[in-house]
Amino acid sequence: MKKILLMLLLLVSTMQASAYDFLRAVKDSIPGGYNFWVYTPIDYFYSQEQTPVIIFLHGASLCGRNLERVRRYGPLDAIVKGRQIDALTIVPQNPGGAWSPKKIMDVLDWVKSRYACDTTRVYVLGMSLGGYGTMDVCGTYPDRIAAGMALCGGTSLKDVSGLGRLPFWIIHGTADRAVPVSKSKTVVENLKRDGNDTRLLYDWLKGANHGAPARIFYLRKTYDWLFSHSLLDKDRPVRRDLTIGLDDLRRAYGDVRRNAGAPELIEGPSVIKGEGHEY
Repeated sequence: MKKILLMLLLLVSTMQASAYDFLRAVKDSIPGGYNFWVYTPIDYFYSQEQTPVIIFLHGASLCGRNLERVRRYGPLDAIVKGRQIDALTIVPQNPGGAWSPKKIMDVLDWVKSRYACDTTRVYVLGMSLGGYGTMDVCGTYPDRIAAGMALCGGTSLKDVSGLGRLPFWIIHGTADRAVPVSKSKTVVENLKRDGNDTRLLYDWLKGANHGAPARIFYLRKTYDWLFSHSLLDKDRPVRRDLTIGLDDLRRAYGDVRRNAGAPELIEGPSVIKGEGHEY
């Protein structure tokens, strides 16, 4: 009886809590490394070792040493606005310059040593500078990342063959004036040239500017796609039955609003043509 009452009390307290109650800021805990947020999903008490891990890499405009800045957009903002993401969500802050794959792995190892999670289901996604970081991390550590998604980015890797070893999705707007779509197309062409594209998905969003892909972080299907991959999958095939197009981007914030039950319009970056935000 006491156990049942305890469970009911825990359930009630969880229902009353907000997303902010499940966020933890980690600062100066890794010598020379990144500061970061860790979001613990609401049902983490029950999922523990079955909990997947998401690592989100932001763009250049959020670089610095004010950790609050990296909550402006991306998975953490989506969670606050009502999107349920059942994963340990790690959001490091880059103080400036290119993302370091080694430092990202240091953050992951720090979290793994302190939180129970499913180490076979770790995912990386990011946009702009974070899109570069996502390709660099996944291309460097394909045996540690179950799947990746890079938006409006590119890569600094001279050898991109590692990106062919895991399910990977590249998305870029054709009207992007901050990071030309050619940066992503070059990666795709190199993988295809070497016959290394069997696990690759790519989409060029016609007329979409640099800010448009940010809405992808608010779509349920983004996380459904990521979570469907595991390091334990035989031959690690890519899931191809989900698509993301301009119609999805147009609906993204409205979908989150309906899921959250919020009456107000969720504002976000412009989607098609025109000037987007700096990411």
